[in-house]
This record gives sequence, C-alpha cells and structure tokens, in this order.
Amino acid sequence: MVELKDLRRSMAPYEAYPVQALMTRAAARDPDGIAVIDGERNYTFAQLAGYSDRFAAALARLGVAKGDPVGLLAPNCVEFVIAFYGIVKAGGVASTINSGYREREIAHQLNDSGSRILVVHTSVLEMAQLARDSAPGVERFIVIEDSADDPDSFWGLIEAAPSAVPDVRIDPMEDLAALPYSSGTTGLSKGVMLTHYNITSNLKQFVVRPGEAVKLTADDVVLVHLPLFHIYGMQTLMNAALFSGARQVMMGRFDMDLLLGLMSRHGVTQLYTVPPVALGLTLYPGVSDYDLSALKIGFLGAAPCTAELQNKMAEVVGASVIQGYGMTELSPVTNVDFAEPHLVTPGSVGPALADTEERVVDLETGERDLPPGKIGELMVRGPQVMKGYYQNPEATAETITEDGWLRTGDIVRANEAGSIWVLDRKKELIKYKGFQVPPAELEGLLLEHPAIADAAVIGKLDEESGEIPKAFVVPRAGAEVTGDDIMAFVAGNVATFKRVREVEFTDAIPRNASGKILRRTLIDQERGQAG
Repeated sequence: MVELKDLRRSMAPYEAYPVQALMTRAAARDPDGIAVIDGERNYTFAQLAGYSDRFAAALARLGVAKGDPVGLLAPNCVEFVIAFYGIVKAGGVASTINSGYREREIAHQLNDSGSRILVVHTSVLEMAQLARDSAPGVERFIVIEDSADDPDSFWGLIEAAPSAVPDVRIDPMEDLAALPYSSGTTGLSKGVMLTHYNITSNLKQFVVRPGEAVKLTADDVVLVHLPLFHIYGMQTLMNAALFSGARQVMMGRFDMDLLLGLMSRHGVTQLYTVPPVALGLTLYPGVSDYDLSALKIGFLGAAPCTAELQNKMAEVVGASVIQGYGMTELSPVTNVDFAEPHLVTPGSVGPALADTEERVVDLETGERDLPPGKIGELMVRGPQVMKGYYQNPEATAETITEDGWLRTGDIVRANEAGSIWVLDRKKELIKYKGFQVPPAELEGLLLEHPAIADAAVIGKLDEESGEIPKAFVVPRAGAEVTGDDIMAFVAGNVATFKRVREVEFTDAIPRNASGKILRRTLIDQERGQAG
C-alpha cells in the first residue's frame, strides 16, 4: 500500500517559465479542442491563444510595457481569460478587481495599483465610470462589449491588432504576473504580488499530485462559477484548466438551477465551490431532477466547512467531496485532502501539498512550534509564497519572516499525519460566503455617518453565510437613526458581500488603553462566552 508521505513527495525542481506559456502549451497540445464554453459560444485553445496574442499587441500599441499594472473588472466570461492572458503576454501585470465592488473600492484598487488602463465589462461599466472621478491616473477604459463595432472596444482593438506578440523578456522568479487584492485587518485591501513562478509552481503542486487518483486532467470539464477575479477561481479553474487541458464552462451569475443545468448539460466532472453553495445543494429539493452522473469530485475551499456538511453534499451530488485550504498570499493552495474514499478525512483540509512546509506555532509569541493536536497559528513556506504586498514593505515584514515563513493568521490544529483543521482566524477578518470582509474598513465608513459617534464590527456566526458583518453602534447624542438606516448607508458604499447585516445599539465600544477596539470582547458577548 502506498504511504501517505509518498503521495506528497517532493516534485522539485520547479520549472521557471512565464504564465503565458500555459496558453501557448495548451494550444500546441490540442489546438482544436474546446477550451471554453460561454453560453452558446465555444472557443478552442488555438482561438484563445490567437485572441490573447492580438490583445497583447493592442495593449503594447497603447503603451503597456513590462511591469505595468492593468486593471481587469469583469464577471466570468471568455473575455476575462483572453484579457488576463493578453495582459501578461504584453508584459503587464493583471490586477483583477471584484466585479461586485462599489466605486470607492474600485477607485482604491486603481489608485493603489497605479493602473492606467482598465479593461471593464459593459455590465459593470457604470460603477467603473463613477469610480473614475476618484482615480485620476486612469487614462483609458477598454470596454468588453458583444461586438467589435467600436474600434476602441475590447473586440474592436483585437480585430485591428496584429497577431505578433510583443517581445518581452520575463524573469519568472522576480517579475509579477498578477496583482489581486486581499483585505487586511487595518482598512482597505492590499495588492498581493504574485510572480510568474509563484503561479506556475502552485499549479504544478495542485494539479500534478503524483500517485493520487483524482486530479485535473485534459478529460475533465469544470464549471467556472467561482469568480475569476478571486484567486480561487483564477488559479484552480482558469489557470489550472489551461495547465491540464481541461474544459471550462462559464457561469456569469449564480443561480442554483443554472448551476445544476450547466453541470448536467456539459457533463461537469469536477465541481470547485464554497460551503454556502454546498449548503444550498443540500437544501435544494430539485437536485435529483438533474443528471450529475459525470461528477467525479467536489472540492470545497475559501471558508471552513463542517464534516457534516461535507458528507451531506457528497450524498446529494453522488460523488466524493474533499476540502482544501489556501489564501491569496499563497497563490493560493497549500493543503488538499486526499480524494480516495479510504483516505478522505471529513472536516479537514488535508495535508500540505508537495514542497510546502507547515508549522503550527503558539498564539502568544508566534515562535514556538506546537506538537500535533495543539491549537496554534499556521505558518507556511514554499514556492507559492507571495513576493510581498505591493508598495507596502511594513505589511510584508509583518506577514513574511526573514527566513520565508508566511504567517497565515489562521488558528488550526494538526494531527500526526499532518492533516489540518482550520478552527478560527487570528486576524479579525470576517468571512462572508468565502469573501474577506475587513471590519476596520466598515468601521471607518460607519464613522462617516453623521448620527454615529462610535462603532465596531464583528463577524456573527451564520449557518448560511459562515459569518455576517454585525455592527455595534453608539449613536450621537440627540440623533435619531435606525438600524435599517445604517445598513442602507453602508450598502450604498460597499460591495454586496461587505454589507452590514445586523446592527445593535450600545452605550460604548470596548477599547484597550491605546484605543484599539476589543473585538474579541464583543465576539465573546455575541456568542454567549463573556466572563
């Protein structure tokens, strides 16, 4: 019998090559194979390669040079894939923006990244235009429309561009390919610098997995319902599909019947999703009306999931379901459970991937290694660890040690075999349906309301969403304001997933001597653990 340690043996050395080679190699292997299905539109690997070549040439004509960040704001669609690869082929850095962001959030990312060009889908153009007033450095919008009628639009530029790819020399170890943004604990999000090597190494770690029965291959069909702007969708779906030659089926908006219908119609073999969707599947009475017989594996990530929900989803979809773990700063995958039925450990995210070192350290000092079974903070070291936070050396130094260990901020325990259970977060981020919500950002926004004197935000446990942002509010003397008023105010300024879902009025916000909000006190009160 194969030992577990042999299944995750080293795959070093890792080839250093540009991310765009994923597209080139996929087109060379299977030029006429269907790579992406987007509604009624089918695209071959060769077509994706050709269109992204031309988009790269168009960007070069517009002045995009090596190292230039380019904003990409779009829901899931084939144009996202073409744009992403066109940007990196031009030598640029793809800064993917959450398509649910409001104008202030879009403006922050455009300003912080220094993007001069924004590739934007027409469905979110209005919000981008509102953001442009606060992002003076943006010189040009490239709008994704259905046609090429406008010569300055996405398809218009592609139609007029030559097919010759710009000659850009990439250093995979140092040059950035992507600049997604990850929420920190101290306000607005930070740019995560992912090199070409970070991305391609993590794909090898995640996809190859020698000796394991279920992994992504050219015979697989994946449903792209995870947002591609998020590192989970970007890597485990878009890039992993090109790495392996798998087919992608695009899903631009979430609807349970649409998800099941696409899975049935296209014979989806692997479903990458999040715990809220798993819960929805277990509660949805119509699942049995769809043919899910092609499904081989379900994969849950982005938020902790109980063993009970994991097992229930497996029953409903008729396939093994496993969990994995990662974060944007880790490109993102570090842990994946084994899919073989006799090896699955429900409730666990599994052991580390090949060439990924992990430590569990004490919560007090963050220095002392703990034995199996003890609860502490997870630290990770490997080729997938980000280069750092963009133009933020202080935050980088706080997160990555001098000898390369990344502090995840997640509280975990490990067993003797190295499998990890994620228990809580040392950081105070709220995880709403897998999305990170920084309480400090919402607190800053709440204090802009004229009727609020002080405020704190915590994550309240919620069965459907994992956590919901709950605000504790101290009203100004004499002010008349309701919880609904406050929730509407926040909703008008942030993305849907960041909205405050509950408001509790209080006389004072607990703080320490230096004025820092004692969120743990509020969390303990909320969960009935005070005292």
